[in-house]
Amino acid sequence: MAEILAMPRADQQALLRVEQADGVLRLILNRPPANALSIDLIAELQAELDRSAADSSVRVVVIAAQGKVFSGGHDLKEMTAHRNDADKGEAFFEQTFEACGKMMQTIVAHPRPVIAEVNGIATAAGCQLVATCDLAIASDKATFGVNGIDVGLFCTTPGVALARGMKPKHAMEMLFTGEMIDAGTAREFGLVNRVVPAEYLTQVVNKYAQVIVAKSPAAIAIGKRAFYQQAELGLADAYAHASRVMVDNMLGRDAQEGIAAFIEKRKPQWSEE
Repeated sequence: MAEILAMPRADQQALLRVEQADGVLRLILNRPPANALSIDLIAELQAELDRSAADSSVRVVVIAAQGKVFSGGHDLKEMTAHRNDADKGEAFFEQTFEACGKMMQTIVAHPRPVIAEVNGIATAAGCQLVATCDLAIASDKATFGVNGIDVGLFCTTPGVALARGMKPKHAMEMLFTGEMIDAGTAREFGLVNRVVPAEYLTQVVNKYAQVIVAKSPAAIAIGKRAFYQQAELGLADAYAHASRVMVDNMLGRDAQEGIAAFIEKRKPQWSEE
């Protein structure tokens, strides 16, 4: 096991704990019990995502959480306090949703795979965070919901992520009813990839992360970007775009090295990207 390069911050009250080892960056939400996505926590996530995108030593990002709740979504107490502002909170609400949307888009645009490690409740924007990550692995104790409708607030922004990762009727069922679903149903709906016993969750996430770390970082970055780009195109345009990316990928150093290593029956030596 490699030495931890960035230990958790000395201040145990830090909103976000940051760990890095063996090519894996772990971002741990640290606002128990709800791990609510306050404007400050969103900003810290944004900063770490931006930093790690330019750090070649980071090959996989894992977003996890401290405690029994992955994230309860936006900090409704923080938002309610701003109803006393002169504009009744409008500017702060805009700031919050804009910052959260930017952070979610940064996950999608991040050159590394981002994995959600979910061991507890993920609701509203917390569920949105899970849906936005490239992969999600949940414990058998995890539950999920977009329950803003219960307080008169339709989870429209979480719906953006749900609509892109689930069948429309599954997404609408969650959005309309606000009902929680268990981890098994979340897997059936396409919200998570795997459901594992809680005691093995981190071990399984680390296993998946290390499998990815062993792959070509250049190919991963190219492929992730192309996957999301082609998903927004019509069929013919998607194939045209994907074909061009495949050509560029084939011309790259890592594809040449990887194919040669396969033919020569040896381990490939990947570039740093």
